[in-house]
Amino acid sequence: MEYSGPTSLYIDGDWVAAASDETIETRDPATEAPYAEVARAGEADVDAAVRAANSAGARGGEWETTSAAERGEKLRAMADAIEARKDEIALVESHDNGKTPFEAGMEVQMVVDTFRYYAGWTDKVTGEYNPVPGGRVNYTTREPLGVTGHIVPWNYPFQLAGRSLAPALACGNTAVVKPSSQTPLSALYYGLAAEEAGLPDGVVNVVPGSGSEAGSALASHPDVAHVTFTGSTEVGKGVMADAAATVTGVTLELGGKGPNVVFPDADLDAAAKGVHYGIFMNAGQMCWAGSRLLVHEDVADDLVERIVARAESTPLGSGIDDDGRMGPVVSESHREDVLEYISLGVEEGATIACGGGVPEDKETGYFVEPTVLTDVTNDMTVAREEIFGPVLVVTEFSDRTEAIELANDSPYGLLAGVWTEGLSRAHRVADALDYGMVSVNEYPVTFPQTPFGGTKQSGHGREQGAEAVREFTQAKNVNLNIG
Repeated sequence: MEYSGPTSLYIDGDWVAAASDETIETRDPATEAPYAEVARAGEADVDAAVRAANSAGARGGEWETTSAAERGEKLRAMADAIEARKDEIALVESHDNGKTPFEAGMEVQMVVDTFRYYAGWTDKVTGEYNPVPGGRVNYTTREPLGVTGHIVPWNYPFQLAGRSLAPALACGNTAVVKPSSQTPLSALYYGLAAEEAGLPDGVVNVVPGSGSEAGSALASHPDVAHVTFTGSTEVGKGVMADAAATVTGVTLELGGKGPNVVFPDADLDAAAKGVHYGIFMNAGQMCWAGSRLLVHEDVADDLVERIVARAESTPLGSGIDDDGRMGPVVSESHREDVLEYISLGVEEGATIACGGGVPEDKETGYFVEPTVLTDVTNDMTVAREEIFGPVLVVTEFSDRTEAIELANDSPYGLLAGVWTEGLSRAHRVADALDYGMVSVNEYPVTFPQTPFGGTKQSGHGREQGAEAVREFTQAKNVNLNIG
C-alpha cells in the first residue's frame, strides 16, 4: 500500500511544513521498506501549536465560548469523520506500526466509541452546592484547564491519542497532540477529522516529532496546563520532571508487568485463550500485556501445554497481503532488545517451551516468534522488567496466599487477571491485588466508560470514564455572603 494521507503538521487549522523543513522517514515493520515521509516538528512548531491552542481556548476564545451542547455535536461529528475513514486509518496503522489490520481495526473502532461516549459528557460536567453555615451561598464549579498536551506512544498511536483527546475536548480544553516519531501517521487524521467536524482553528493541533525535542518542549511549555503521557516508566519520569518546571499537571500511563493468576478450578480452555491473547496481541507491545502467568502447580503442565499449542499455531504477518494474527515488533532495535531478554532468561534458569527466536519463514520484517518461558522465578530479570514483546514467563504457586504475594511482588501495578470459577475467591483475590485494574475470567479488557490506570510505577492519574473528566477539569469554589 502506498501512503497517500497527510504528511504535514496541523497547526491552527492549517497543514504546514516544519519550521526547520526537517522530515521523519517511517518504515513498514513487516517489510522493512520506507513507507512515508512526515514533517518533523521542533520546539518552534510546538510553540506555534500551543499559541494557537491558547488563542482558541483562552477566556473569550471561540472554543471556550462554544456551548456544551455544540461541543457534543462537534465530537459526534469527529467520531463520524473517523468512522468514515476507518478502513484507511486501520491500514495506515498496520503499515506504520506493524500490527495486523484486524488489530488496527479494533483500535480505530475504540476511538470512535470513545469520542461518542465523551460527546455525551459535554453537558454533564456539573458542579455542586455546598451547605456552609451562616448567610452564605457556596457552590463549586468544574472548569476546563486550558491547553492540554498529549504525548502519544508508538504501540497504539491512534487509540491512545484519542483516549485522552476526546475527554479533553469534551471538557472544553484545547489540545496539542505529539505522536511518536516512530509511528507519526495515524494521529494526523485527527486534524482531518477536526476540519471535517468544523472545530474552530487551533482547538486540535498535531505535531509529530521526537520525544527529546518536541515532547520535552510540549511538557515544559509554560502555557500548557496539563500533559498526558503514555509510554515507558523511565521516559514518563522525564516528562514529569519537564512538567514540574512550570507546575503543570500530568496524567502518566506507564509500564506494566501484568500477571494472569490461574487457580486449579479455572476453565483452562478459556484461560489458555485469554492468556494467549493477553500476551501475543500487538506482539506483546502493550503496557497492560499479561506478560506473567502465575499458575497453580496442579494445573500448570496442562495449561502451559494448551498455551504453547496456541502460540505455535499463531500465524505471523501484517498488512493487506497476510492473514497474520500477530505482526512484527516495531523496529529492528526493539527486536534485538526482546531477543536479548529471552537469552538472559535462559541464562538465569528459564526454559524455552516454545519460540525464542526469529521465525525461519520470515526473510524480512521485524518478527519474533511467540515465546513461552517456563521455570521462571520471581527474582529473574524476565519476571521483573517489562520486555514489551511476545514473551510469556510462567511461574507456579501452591496456594492463594503465595499467588497474591507473587502477583504483588512487582514494581508495576496496571492490570491483573484472575481465573477461577469460585465467586468468593475471585472477590478476595481482586481485593488483595495491588493493581489499578483487575479482570476476572477475561483478559485484557477495557471500555470507554471504565477508568484506566495503575499503581506504583505504572503511572499517575486515570484515563477513560468519569475519572478522565476529573483529570481534564479543575474545581472552582465560589462563596457569596448574602447575610
